[in-house]
Amino acid sequence: MFSTNRKFKKICIWSLCTCVLITLGLITVVNYAIKSSASACVYTDLNKVPYRKVGLLLGTSPYLSNGEENLYFKYRIQAAARLYHAGKISHILISGDNRRKDYNEPEAMKHALMKEGVPDTCMTLDFAGFRTLDSVVRAKEVFGQNEILIISQKFHNERAIYIAHYNNINAISFNAQDVNLYTGFKTNIRELLARVKVFVDIIFGVQPHFLGEKVIID
Repeated sequence: MFSTNRKFKKICIWSLCTCVLITLGLITVVNYAIKSSASACVYTDLNKVPYRKVGLLLGTSPYLSNGEENLYFKYRIQAAARLYHAGKISHILISGDNRRKDYNEPEAMKHALMKEGVPDTCMTLDFAGFRTLDSVVRAKEVFGQNEILIISQKFHNERAIYIAHYNNINAISFNAQDVNLYTGFKTNIRELLARVKVFVDIIFGVQPHFLGEKVIID
């Protein structure tokens, strides 16, 4: 009986270790694929960024769940404003979550950009950017943009570019300032899982939650 229990425990441990190794291997391969795809399309130096008519600003909340300022939001706003004032983009498509009446990422970003001197006539709001997939695909299918400059932090930009390229969108990106390692630890862990989800979505043909009528940005 004791011998059987030992064998069972060994099998469980071996199975667990195998699953962990497979998972880590999968994450490593996926992470490499996404980084490689985006490597030539990610910019940090403002002076080297090619011009694109439309910048796709990926949404996030201005505040964290504990009520503190969300630095991801702050730095994305700063990056988008810098691009606009430097003449690198002429229009900003702000795509974020607005599935609840009391939560509106695009509006919050619009008002923050206006405070940075970006006129509201140069902004279009996409209220159905529930996920990065939705934001990127809707930029093409709803707003008619086949060339975009994505604005977010580097880790997010890399994933968005991979999605864009898969959907035949000519995308480059500008990296907003990142947060420090301690503040962004949970986000970086989630990003690894989000990158795996990109491939799961591709395998199962996942599409944006909502498309709707076209609103072409001229």
